[in-house]
Amino acid sequence: MSAELVLLEKRDDFAIVTLNRPPMNPLSSQVFRELDTIVQEIESDPAIKAVIITGSGQKAFAAGVDITEIVNLSPVKMYDFCSLSLAVFNKIENLSKPTIAVISGLALGGGCELALTCDFRIAAESAKFAQPEINLGIIPGGGGTQRLPRLIGLARAKELLFLGDIIDAGTAEKYGLVHKVIPDASLMEYAEQFAKKLASKPFVAMKMLKKTINMGQNMDLNSATNLEIESFIISFTSEDRVEGIKALLEKRKPNFQGK
Repeated sequence: MSAELVLLEKRDDFAIVTLNRPPMNPLSSQVFRELDTIVQEIESDPAIKAVIITGSGQKAFAAGVDITEIVNLSPVKMYDFCSLSLAVFNKIENLSKPTIAVISGLALGGGCELALTCDFRIAAESAKFAQPEINLGIIPGGGGTQRLPRLIGLARAKELLFLGDIIDAGTAEKYGLVHKVIPDASLMEYAEQFAKKLASKPFVAMKMLKKTINMGQNMDLNSATNLEIESFIISFTSEDRVEGIKALLEKRKPNFQGK
């Protein structure tokens, strides 16, 4: 499938989703609608076991929402825009397959919020991050006030949210916002190898693992550990569990089938 503003490329066992509005890849309502369609396609395709999300060109992963679209919106229309973006971000966050944001250039505002929905964030050395909404007299509207503190801690998140300052990739890695910083020339090669490694894992166990971690963050410990047991039992019933244990006993590499 190929969309006008968002591209989907399917490889052997992973997919690459590319925001295709260079040079800044701003996020518009049409981008969110196309992302929504693509995420649904990825979720329903058993051949796809990991996902890379990136931006076209080197200047930006996504430099925020499309200001030209929202500048004259009424509060009601702005609410609709935020609701659409939030619904899509939630779908990406809860995708059953592991996701990797691969970031070159700027990840600002909504672009940073999009990256926060992914399981991993791999950045080029030239990448820069910010939640600059405070400097426009507004606050983030795509989950930034909630996902960022959960990821990097309250004080660091308040620093970025209250000041709106841009930080470089090294600082983002230090804060825990970024999983890995890679030289620009090697960024996509590294990301694709990482995606292949994730895709090689047994699908049922990966699906249950991601669900348990994500849901458990919003539960008390007792409820979360009970969810873990239930999810473990589901993974224990899978054919891949049988193959994994059999391969271990036979001292060979497992041949997982995603069942």
